Amino acid sequence: MIRVASLPSVVIVGRPNVGKSTLFNAILGQRRSIVGDEPGITRDRIIGEALHRGRKFELIDTGGIIPNDEEMIPTQILKQARVALKEAAHVIFLIDGRSEITGVDRELAVMLRKLGKPVALAVNKIDTQKSDHLAHDFHSLGFKDLFPISAEHRTGIQELLDHATEGFEEESGEEAVKPTYIKVAIIGRPNVGKSTLLNALIGSDRSIVSPVAGTTRDAVDETIQHEGIDYTFVDTAGIRRKGKTILQAEKMSVIMARRHLRMSNVALLVLDASEGLLALDATIAGYAVEEGRCVILCVNKWDIAPDKNKKKFLQDVRDELKFLEWAPVVFLSALKQLGTAQLFPLIKKTFDAASVRIGTGELNRFAATFEWNYDAKVKYITQTSSRPPTFVVFTDKGDKLHFSAERFLMNRLRERFGFAGSPIVLKLKKR
Repeated sequence: MIRVASLPSVVIVGRPNVGKSTLFNAILGQRRSIVGDEPGITRDRIIGEALHRGRKFELIDTGGIIPNDEEMIPTQILKQARVALKEAAHVIFLIDGRSEITGVDRELAVMLRKLGKPVALAVNKIDTQKSDHLAHDFHSLGFKDLFPISAEHRTGIQELLDHATEGFEEESGEEAVKPTYIKVAIIGRPNVGKSTLLNALIGSDRSIVSPVAGTTRDAVDETIQHEGIDYTFVDTAGIRRKGKTILQAEKMSVIMARRHLRMSNVALLVLDASEGLLALDATIAGYAVEEGRCVILCVNKWDIAPDKNKKKFLQDVRDELKFLEWAPVVFLSALKQLGTAQLFPLIKKTFDAASVRIGTGELNRFAATFEWNYDAKVKYITQTSSRPPTFVVFTDKGDKLHFSAERFLMNRLRERFGFAGSPIVLKLKKR
């Protein structure tokens, strides 16, 4: 590739084997760097041209840096990295979120701070929302801009690039705009019509459809472009109760279904209008909320529902799935392709809502506007991440905030900023 000198450069640095090449490949969308478990595979700096939201930039993957190492190869790697860092517009300092901070991490942090370049601290291998809190332990390295990511699963990268490329020049023309990529998991219990819905959305018989419950074992995925946006739909196996998963293959299909849910942006929870709501529907919905996914409730088989009273069915949904009061509900028939077209703009809307980042100043001006009648006093609010929107609320009592107060705060956030179809995560700390 011919280097374009005028392009700003983003340099990925870190000690060996933290996932730099995996992140480099994920950003470029192609396999340019060799990826493997052996530390030190990347030795020279590798350069690619990347595009994010119309901002074109040079991406540089450096070898694993070990400061003050006497061996020849690490010394050359450090020399190559210094050349890249000298010209960098932004630095992504990548560390391993599954291990403790090492001496090499601290030495690199000192070196990067001395450079005076803007640095984004990317904590890699944070694969689930449950482990997201681990990333915050790394603030001790002294960088204020911290992003939990998973380079392998490609989560958190959009937020990282939003920050790293902020201020880069946006190119004009349609060709400069890279289409948004949204991954959608179709979930639900067996035989509710997930595979039929996938076929209806992509316009072909991609999934095997059968009246026998449990036909889909492996996750089936298909990517299509709709109005300039790339949608990858994943038809997961029907999720049963743990006690019902007798065969090993079925147990594995449930595990994989939850894994694909974890890696998605939006979940389409398919309900069967002909059978009504079951307890298992609520269990599966809970999985999506646990993973922090946007949720759209798809009431399928509405054409054969025994009682076609939408208002009553909607009320039943809200009563049984109270924790999903923020999720939009769509009535459709996947088999007859009725109502499926409305899913595309709705998926995009919920994805955009979950991607919103609100400035700390605006959040605290907002907090000053509502009447707060609870014991704990809100001192300060800041948003730490998106997808899902995650806020740290500093109070005078730390984690002692009544459930009703949390609910009040979430409702006010939704009234002011939207977040339609997306869960909101509140983390409490003592000021």
